[in-house]
Amino acid sequence: MCERIGYTPSSERVRGSPLWDPNAHDWQPMEQTYFRKGFGLKKEVRPLIDAEYHSALVDRIRARGYQDVFGDVTVRLAQEFGFCYGVDRAVDYAYETRHKFPDKRIFLVGEIIHNPFVNHRMRDMGIEFLYPGAGGEFDFEEVTADDVVILPAFGVTLRDFERLSAIGCILVDTTCGSVLHVWKRVEGYAKDGYTALIHGKYTHEESRATASQVHRYPGGTYIVVRDMEEAELVCDYIADRPGRLSREEFVAHFAAKASRDFDPERDLERVGVANQTTMLANESLAIGGRVRAAMVQAHGEAGAAERFRSFGTICSATQERQDAVIELMKDPPDIMIVIGGYNSSNTNHLAHMCQEYTRTFHIEDAVCLDLDTGTIRHKPDLSPSTPEIVDTDWMPDGPFTVGITAGASTPNNKIGETLVRLLKLRGIELDLSAALEPA
Repeated sequence: MCERIGYTPSSERVRGSPLWDPNAHDWQPMEQTYFRKGFGLKKEVRPLIDAEYHSALVDRIRARGYQDVFGDVTVRLAQEFGFCYGVDRAVDYAYETRHKFPDKRIFLVGEIIHNPFVNHRMRDMGIEFLYPGAGGEFDFEEVTADDVVILPAFGVTLRDFERLSAIGCILVDTTCGSVLHVWKRVEGYAKDGYTALIHGKYTHEESRATASQVHRYPGGTYIVVRDMEEAELVCDYIADRPGRLSREEFVAHFAAKASRDFDPERDLERVGVANQTTMLANESLAIGGRVRAAMVQAHGEAGAAERFRSFGTICSATQERQDAVIELMKDPPDIMIVIGGYNSSNTNHLAHMCQEYTRTFHIEDAVCLDLDTGTIRHKPDLSPSTPEIVDTDWMPDGPFTVGITAGASTPNNKIGETLVRLLKLRGIELDLSAALEPA
């Protein structure tokens, strides 16, 4: 029976797909409008992707031990940077989708990833972007059953998935596997009557999608905390510490960051911790530890064992890129350049880490290095509302070392372009044919 075309066993159904029914144990017809494993066209689209996103210069530096010298500039690359597996997969699927459906309208819910260059390429391929309104609600009125809709690497909320499924359009799901792992944990918390406490940004697509998973079960609840400061508000309430927020103050503070009708008296009795995959890993772990300590203070060790849950939901790629920055900063370079979208959470965190060790410039694209004025345009901090600033005379006068890393949604060509521009500003004209020869 497993060999029958058009059928799939319930154990292999994808959560969130039209096939998914947690109570079903039989066989159901496979819906040909939902695709999660691509279309088998990787060989066809890979040459185009390589041509657009590859950098031979970056390959050369990596091959030389992640360090190279150009004139009086020493370049050091973090040993993990740029596209992660989940992003690479999402980009592949988007290109495959365009190749598979050349004559269909293709929509993308939000952005495929948080990188302006990659999203621009999606638009160049005729993919139309759907953005949420001021209230965070997507308008799918334009989408018809004849269209194709790509779900981004961050995933979409359960409600948005159900709305799109009801339209009957073709859905191409590029949700990252690490995100799905978090969803499984959050869904499990809701099933067992635990509130999901999510370390993340409540306005971020991934956190919104993750939080929505609690609604798979009646009465499922969640609360999103941005950082340790907000987590402490929750801990103070759990442990009934002096000076804690009143119930009314607590509800008001987390009104936009918690499930509807959230009641801290009721919903903080049992808590399971999860996280947006791109947050600072050490902070996520620390928040989990603080919440558990509050449970111990309120209910004792035995009570905490029953009332608190935490599983490893930190993305390995995020962890690896953060670990690589820590390793690079054992001998900090004179300046550090971090490349990636300003709305990219993981890139912002890499920049924040580097700022603790050396002068750091978070740039969105290579063009932030202006060849006419010699200036660098960059974002100085993590706040999404902070505008770019422009610095002059930003490179040291004498020989110097520059460190480079990039967020998980930054393609290698943007890293290579950034380095070429930096060297030009330094007066070093790179002979690319010679520079790209192997060591």
